[in-house]
Amino acid sequence: MPVSVFTHPACLLHDPGPGHPEQPARLAALLEAASRLPGVEVTEAAAADRSLLLAVHPEAHLERLEQLAARGGGDLSLDTTINGASWLAVLGAAGSVAAAIDHARSGRGHAFAAVRPPGHHALASQAMGFCLVGTAVIGARYGQQQGLDRVLIIDWDVHHGNGTQALVERDPTIRYVSLHQHPWYPGTGVAEERGVGNVFNVPRAPGMPAERYVTDLWHAITAATEGWTPDLVLISAGFDAMTGDPLGQFTLEASDFAELTRRIRERMPRAAVVALLEGGYRPARLAEGAVAVLQALG
Repeated sequence: MPVSVFTHPACLLHDPGPGHPEQPARLAALLEAASRLPGVEVTEAAAADRSLLLAVHPEAHLERLEQLAARGGGDLSLDTTINGASWLAVLGAAGSVAAAIDHARSGRGHAFAAVRPPGHHALASQAMGFCLVGTAVIGARYGQQQGLDRVLIIDWDVHHGNGTQALVERDPTIRYVSLHQHPWYPGTGVAEERGVGNVFNVPRAPGMPAERYVTDLWHAITAATEGWTPDLVLISAGFDAMTGDPLGQFTLEASDFAELTRRIRERMPRAAVVALLEGGYRPARLAEGAVAVLQALG
């Protein structure tokens, strides 16, 4: 079955500035690689309506982002900077995730949202870690509005998605599984953080064999879905867990992400599956990992 990639042109225009790791080249490399894949269609999504974001973030946070972008941009924290296009990128990313969910739930095939900025560090009222809004959680709430009541978020970015966890850890209708380097930025994500029993953290040391990371993440996914079948699976697909990434020291390869994606599909055959881009700071390696996931989704 073909797989669709959804994106928005504004996602390429968000630019934190020279020397920042989260560059437009990351997404450009992914889109170029995806466009060459047989059976993959790259589709421009419509920007999201503001109400989609308000399901997760208060109006004051959104106004701050919009107004700062309207003034040409500026710093939101030590590591998080926006420019004049960043608010449009936020809306474009959310719209792309919603379009990907619509596509997957219609039975036309699984989907990938090729978006930036990333989102899994964003708190309800605070941008951090290159992230402005919680894109995965926005997607989860949108899916629930469309009748996909149970949502599983799997996060294999090398950094713990503290924002995603904080936004869902009191909601038993959403389960969150995260494999991440620990200790590492942002310092959260120990195994004892369980929310209301819906959080499954897999903190692991750097430099371990890739097979160990895959096995341990899979055990957590199995535990999270034992007797609990999701209607929607969202993969926070960060490729900074790959060998050689400048912001992480994990040892995963593209084939490991493909294997995990295949296992997810096989274990949850009735669920709509949507992957969305998080981290990954070597564009060529990011594209390699994304291609492997796209092929496994299809």
